[in-house]
Amino acid sequence: MINIEFSDKIKSAAPELRVLAIEATVDNPATADSLWQEIEAETTSIRESYPLEMVNKRSAIAATRQAYKALGKEPNRYRPSAEALCRRVVNGKGLYRLTTLVDFINLISMHTGHSIGGFDADKIQGDTLLLDSGNHEDEFHAIGRGLLNIENLPVYRDAIGSIGTPTSDEERTKLTPDTKRLLMLINVYDGNEDINELEKYVVTLFNRHCLPENVEVKVVRIQQTDAH
Repeated sequence: MINIEFSDKIKSAAPELRVLAIEATVDNPATADSLWQEIEAETTSIRESYPLEMVNKRSAIAATRQAYKALGKEPNRYRPSAEALCRRVVNGKGLYRLTTLVDFINLISMHTGHSIGGFDADKIQGDTLLLDSGNHEDEFHAIGRGLLNIENLPVYRDAIGSIGTPTSDEERTKLTPDTKRLLMLINVYDGNEDINELEKYVVTLFNRHCLPENVEVKVVRIQQTDAH
């Protein structure tokens, strides 16, 4: 399984950060009705539970926004993707029905408030990802958004460049219908969250909707790693 390391900037800005990493062999077909029905139920729940002004107060979203601020990024201009998703559904806008893996990740993100990186693991270069702070020299082609200014955003880098931030992932390593190996990374910035419960929830839905094989899970902390 891929190694994850942290830069000094990340260690300073988010000392309680834990990363839940899941890697598995997968298929990525069109989204089944069963998954889409669960997504629709979640969007209804979000819409009924959170007024728009309360979306960014959800603990996972608030903790991600705090990490942005600690690194020097304005979260109201570059919203974490989980916040953007929840704001969209609270505003009464529907979600696009895409592929199993993308829609599954959106479901997890809405339910938990975590902005989740989903990558085609076969497109990642090297065996290590560094979680760092973006700089003005980074050229980042955000999925569906074009060039994105990722200066001072938390960003994962592989051997040749940046692949993912909580605001958007990069075109180079995005999930497609041809993806056969998924790497999913959940940055947990709130040190009080029960990461074991989060793992149980994510893995249960992953098995239900994505039928993965060869699943590997590990929790990476600033100081240590738990793999299983």
